[in-house]
Amino acid sequence: MRSTTIENPSEIQRWRDRFYAARWVLITCVLVFGSLYLTGKLAFADALLAFLLIFLAAIVVPRRARLMRADLPSKDKSTVWPDTSLKRFAQALPDPCLIVDRRAILRYRNSAATSEFPASSVGDPLAFSLRNPILLNTIDQAIKTDSRVTGEFHETVPSANWYQVSVTPLEPKNAKVGPTKRSELLVVTIVSQTAQRKHDQMRADFVANASHELRTPLTSLIGFLDTLRGPAANDAAAREKFMSIMHAQAERMSRLIDDLLSLSRIELRQHMRPTTKADMGAIAKEAIEHLHPQAGEEKVEINFINELDDATITGDRNELMQVMTNLIENAIKYGAAGKKVDVKLRSCSQHTNHKIVVDVIDYGQGIPAEHVPRLTERFYRVDAESSRRKKGTGLGLAIVKHIITRHRGDLHIFSEVGKGTKVSLHLS
Repeated sequence: MRSTTIENPSEIQRWRDRFYAARWVLITCVLVFGSLYLTGKLAFADALLAFLLIFLAAIVVPRRARLMRADLPSKDKSTVWPDTSLKRFAQALPDPCLIVDRRAILRYRNSAATSEFPASSVGDPLAFSLRNPILLNTIDQAIKTDSRVTGEFHETVPSANWYQVSVTPLEPKNAKVGPTKRSELLVVTIVSQTAQRKHDQMRADFVANASHELRTPLTSLIGFLDTLRGPAANDAAAREKFMSIMHAQAERMSRLIDDLLSLSRIELRQHMRPTTKADMGAIAKEAIEHLHPQAGEEKVEINFINELDDATITGDRNELMQVMTNLIENAIKYGAAGKKVDVKLRSCSQHTNHKIVVDVIDYGQGIPAEHVPRLTERFYRVDAESSRRKKGTGLGLAIVKHIITRHRGDLHIFSEVGKGTKVSLHLS
């Protein structure tokens, strides 16, 4: 049986590499010995023998430089710092993470840090880009104590932001072993506290506003009761007048409590999208009929325009009725000067995720542009006194916003002074 020898491809490649590395030496030898032979200074056999000896020396015996290059990939990659594993760990963190050395020079930053602090640059001292004294002092304390140190700092440019910072040495120093590459590094993690701070501020403002709104009618009731029990105890005309005012104040408190409870219930179910079906055409008609007497008192005409054959969406009918009632009632109260309100249902062509658009348009005095972005804030009023006279609680649009958010819809408010206001709901 004939045996077949299959050469190892790696061996072939190794000999090719050696020949390629020695090519200039071999070319030079050919030129030198060829010249000596042609000029008669060296016999052909002697020239060939000398060339073969040099050829074997260049090809067979590996050069030291080539051996050194071959050894490079096997070196301990941990000498290059921060090493790959540490970079991957930092990159996996969702919050900004900076790796600095004990001179506070930035050695690495993950994607979150790049996005949050774009001015920071690897290789530069951290103080060049992040000049916050509390942050830099926290890093200095961690370097001095060789332990984990935490702190909080506040940035005002380009906007107000609050952060919690934690600085931890990657590996504590060991006096017996001496400093290592890993002991020279510190991990700086920065967690944004902005959303939490703003939420806490909103909660504090809400409690303060709610207390104020309830205290005003409650103080009035107590004052009138004291008057009725004292100087006006036997004054029938004064008693009738005060009883009427007390009734109005009690109604105001009742409306405010109802809106607060309604807002609380909606927030509890904010994460749960409705699963039932609701006909926005029928809801709009019912809301208009319910508010028809109020529109008559204000001498406002309500026009209903439905351009849809099918206005059925996924939603909670009671909540959507509350939305339509609030919007149309606001249009009647605050847009009465325009003498008409349009309620329009149309298909949504701007967003593929939404099916229909509901527009509630009044032609009253409109709202100044600086107030429009804040209209859905709780207890925010463009004119507080006018709102109270019209029996507003300051929570109507906040309730609308939360209901639309629960339905995964969009709320847009457009207004121009002297031309009226349009509120658009995008629903699916």
